[in-house]
Amino acid sequence: MDPVAAADRWARVWRDAWQARDTDAIVALYAPDVRFSTQAFRVPFLGTDGVRTYVQGAFDEEREPRAWMGAPIVAGDRAAIEWWAATIENDIPITLAGVSIVRFDEDGLVVEQWDSWNQGEGLQEPPDGWGRARGIEGRSR
Repeated sequence: MDPVAAADRWARVWRDAWQARDTDAIVALYAPDVRFSTQAFRVPFLGTDGVRTYVQGAFDEEREPRAWMGAPIVAGDRAAIEWWAATIENDIPITLAGVSIVRFDEDGLVVEQWDSWNQGEGLQEPPDGWGRARGIEGRSR
């Protein structure tokens, strides 16, 4: 699968599945031997079982998530994808803003993912102009 198509699929599925709290749809994006790191200093989750453990655990704490995905920036087999989510986590309204760096295999499955994110108080939508990145070649994505 073309990396641009894989990145677009990743962003679309994550947005829709996060809002629906659909763990299976997200896990299907990952290769069996994926390395999934949700923060720089956390121990990575390994394999699709690790992805499932992380995602299901997060969904168990969240209610009424709303998610937005920025336009992927793709170079070679890697993509950077901004994301934003407003949710109620453990009965506290929060907003998460982050980026995922993903690497795809030839089938378009994620073999490596590194996330970095910040958390703010309250339910906030992305600011005007957010997520409108330009690709390396200068084309709008």
